[in-house]
Amino acid sequence: MGARPIAVLDALRFGDPADPHTRHLVDGIVRGVGGYGNCVGVPTVGGELVFDPSYQGNPLVNVMAIGLLEERMLILAEAPGPGNYVVLFGSTTGRDGIGGASVLASATFQDQDPSKRPAVQVGDPFAEKLLIEASLELIDRRLVEGIQDLGAGGISCATSESADKAGTGILLDLDAIPRREPGMAPWEVMISESQERMLATCRPENFEAVREVCVRWGIPIALVGLVTTDGDIAIVEGGIGPDGGPNPGATEIARIPAAALTSDAIVHYRLATPPTRHRQAPAPGIPLTAHDGLPERGMDPAAVLAALLGSPNLSSRRWVYEQYDSSVQSNTVEWPGHGAAVLRVKGTKKALVATTDGNQSVSAIDPHLGAQLSVAEATRNVSITGARPLGITNCLNYGNPERPEAFWQLQEAVRGMAEACRALSVPVTGGNVSLYNEYPGGAIAPTPEIGVVGLLDDIATLVRPPFTTEGDAVLLIGKSTPGMAGSAYAALAGISAEDSPPGIELDREAALQSFIREAIGRGLVASAQDVSGGGLAVALGECCIWSGLGAKLRLGILGSPAIELFGESPSRLVLSCRPRHAPAIELLARQFGLDSNVLGSVGGDRLSIELTGMGATGAAEERGSRIADALDVSIADLRHTWDHGLARALGVEQGPVHDAEAAGTAASGKGN
Repeated sequence: MGARPIAVLDALRFGDPADPHTRHLVDGIVRGVGGYGNCVGVPTVGGELVFDPSYQGNPLVNVMAIGLLEERMLILAEAPGPGNYVVLFGSTTGRDGIGGASVLASATFQDQDPSKRPAVQVGDPFAEKLLIEASLELIDRRLVEGIQDLGAGGISCATSESADKAGTGILLDLDAIPRREPGMAPWEVMISESQERMLATCRPENFEAVREVCVRWGIPIALVGLVTTDGDIAIVEGGIGPDGGPNPGATEIARIPAAALTSDAIVHYRLATPPTRHRQAPAPGIPLTAHDGLPERGMDPAAVLAALLGSPNLSSRRWVYEQYDSSVQSNTVEWPGHGAAVLRVKGTKKALVATTDGNQSVSAIDPHLGAQLSVAEATRNVSITGARPLGITNCLNYGNPERPEAFWQLQEAVRGMAEACRALSVPVTGGNVSLYNEYPGGAIAPTPEIGVVGLLDDIATLVRPPFTTEGDAVLLIGKSTPGMAGSAYAALAGISAEDSPPGIELDREAALQSFIREAIGRGLVASAQDVSGGGLAVALGECCIWSGLGAKLRLGILGSPAIELFGESPSRLVLSCRPRHAPAIELLARQFGLDSNVLGSVGGDRLSIELTGMGATGAAEERGSRIADALDVSIADLRHTWDHGLARALGVEQGPVHDAEAAGTAASGKGN
């Protein structure tokens, strides 16, 4: 589109980290992302790594790219101007990638069905770097009229999409397409998904200049067709004559209206049926007996917090992101590992803030709510830096839509995502759909992967999650609500899926995000962290671990300590500020209709949380004496657990780790 790629975020999802095959996949995919990104010169600045049993036979690799575009450089993926040349440049076409994304996105296949096994595309990051530079030069010099990359479906999709968008057709000379393998059949050439290729249109008088740019960058280029007026994609063997038609003796091997493959394509009205609700199977190592209630008596909150922070889904991702080059191009302000990525816009005071989020745990229970929570958390993670979310992109990863239950999940997710985006005033600027994510063991959990980019007008106002200063006040904005299903704590404790996840009030979420941006804009906030995976205790633990500063806090509760400490109710934030600013923050929160509480202050080398107030039983005196100073743990211990949890879970580092069974015991109160 004329934009220079400046960053990548990768969202990776796998099965059991203790499984040897999962470890093989994690290692290979992380090295693949790092190796390609490092070579092509685009930093990988953030993303996710999630483990869930549903991905055991079908891992997900979603990647979000961010580019910077001068408006004058904007160019569209279209083929305008009848008589213009159609050129193909970049890598040559081979059998690698035949039936790649086009098969994976449209068919269910079994291990014993080799006919539906796609050939893996072979990527060449050095060719990609040359392709980027050549494309940007062609666009900057206005030598091309339209340009489209070749992705899923290869030349078939690129030609039909670019022609349909312009209301034109394309006459394609199959013989002119450079190939890296002999004897390729026409259908193989048309659907190959060989990487690092571009299809562009140019005026005939500009073709030699286009060729010169490609030759100078060392990129193969070929004149493969002409733009026509008939709206058809016509494929010939034997060449195109000087009159713009097939050579005498040439054979037309296919002709179809471009619109029939794109805008006028077949629409399927699928049956959508909600599934019968049943308890999900526990994750590997979780006790098989589910607890009907929340385990409170004898619960050791410090042990539960350590188990959560050391778990594969919440521990440090350092082992992953240290394999990535996160600083190439020298735009990165906030490195991976501490919240959203922050990238300076050179030559200005502005910065871009980006993150990805996807809540598969709640989506497996309620796909409508799961999609709403995914949008809310992603935009919230941008807002807590002080940035204004500009838009979202998405990859909707779901099962076989021919099954009524799977199509219902997709339908509900789209509805939930749309409602959340309207409530938060954030446009959906694009995205992707990945269906048929199934294997013989079942389908993946519905996974709405959401990417958000926000704008920070002045990078000097950036607020980060870690505490900053001894003596600062710590505040909780927002209130907890019942429901633990889908939470990290529920997985550890083996809580029955008959429990409900906490709901979300989108108006309250919008107010919370507006509040934090306003508070940061007024200079009232020293640090900000959202409450999400693992709940309030994990959010506070991260603020302490990342800063090296402890906190002494007092949390008033009306119900369950587990819900207050480890529940994942949305629309909550942990802030720190100078003590003199706390009253102004509380006043501002009330103006936005939000609850606020001063929990205590930053300081020391321990995280201490005293719980006060009425318990779930209503026995205030007995409850108060039993849970006073309910959580007290050294920051050094938390940091060690958090630092090493992932590497030990994957077997790349030896030593004790809070495995799922031990964590389940801590959460259930056994042995304490």
